Amino acid sequence: MLTTAFATADGVHVDAHFGMCARFDIYDITAQSTQLRETRTVATNDADNEDHRLQARLDALGGCALVCVASIGPAAAARVVRARVHPLKTAPSTTITSILDRLQVVLQGTPPPWLRKLQNQSPAGGSS
Repeated sequence: MLTTAFATADGVHVDAHFGMCARFDIYDITAQSTQLRETRTVATNDADNEDHRLQARLDALGGCALVCVASIGPAAAARVVRARVHPLKTAPSTTITSILDRLQVVLQGTPPPWLRKLQNQSPAGGSS
């Protein structure tokens, strides 16, 4: 299973910048199924410094192997990778469903090594 977070404002598109995202939809993905596990919200407080804002978002990614975002800065991307989550940047008009479909197709075949590694790191463990 691959647990994936989607930075979304509307629950349909990957349309949020990681550092400002207030909502992550968390999906469990296998070769046979996709399921919305939960929606995690992050309090957005403009008074917080950048470090606190990024840490709140990293905390929201707990248990995820992959995060899909519309954009992410280099410093934030480095922190996400250090947290053992792989950031995936997409076009803002990309739908969550289209990414779920593509990931599922990849999982049905032979996933690339980086994706197999993420699958094996997922908290549910093991492959699909």
